[in-house]
Amino acid sequence: MDFDEWLPVYEAILADFGFARAADERARDELAELATPFDAGRLPRFEGATVAVAGAGPSLSDELAVARDADVVVAASTAADTLAERGVGVDLMTTDLDKNVDTAVALSERGVPVAVHAHGDNVPAVRSAVPEFDPDYLLPTTQAAPAGPVRNFGGFTDGDRGAFLADHFGAADLRFPGWDFDDPAVDDLKARKLDWAERLLYWLERRRGERFAVLDGRRDGLVHAPDA
Repeated sequence: MDFDEWLPVYEAILADFGFARAADERARDELAELATPFDAGRLPRFEGATVAVAGAGPSLSDELAVARDADVVVAASTAADTLAERGVGVDLMTTDLDKNVDTAVALSERGVPVAVHAHGDNVPAVRSAVPEFDPDYLLPTTQAAPAGPVRNFGGFTDGDRGAFLADHFGAADLRFPGWDFDDPAVDDLKARKLDWAERLLYWLERRRGERFAVLDGRRDGLVHAPDA
């Protein structure tokens, strides 16, 4: 995705949450200093693939077959642990380092790419964790403008960033095990982030001309993200 296309959505997110763009940019720059350019040849083969973008919701344990049947599995945050515990391989992990950093580092050391995201309030985690990764398998990302080795494929939460990344690299079909937009266990901030994840998936399916099953029964009333 071109950043100019992403920018109106990003600005709407900043306004909604009261986040500061300058803080995101500082975090991006910290990550840029610690990371090296990522060789896209180390990614799994997304082109033409069925990709399961696994969320970390409670439904994941009941939807493991969706991941097992996919050509490529992208795990958002702690979904990587749930999948590993159930014997499902992960081909790429997305994380902003707020949980299970040891899992992310271990995956990189095993040659599994990890998309590590910097944003305004995770600079301490970026500073402490990024040097622990195998640099060849750390894909640095931002929600602000890309700079240096840091990329922006679109997306806001770990899960929807994984979907936008898979789309960018040519996935033919996206599936979404473990996505629980109405999870009652999350706090208010996380619930608002899930609302945005839902809206961003709605935007993505419209861009792709695809219908994501995870949105079935939920599209009425959803705002097309760039119009937010």
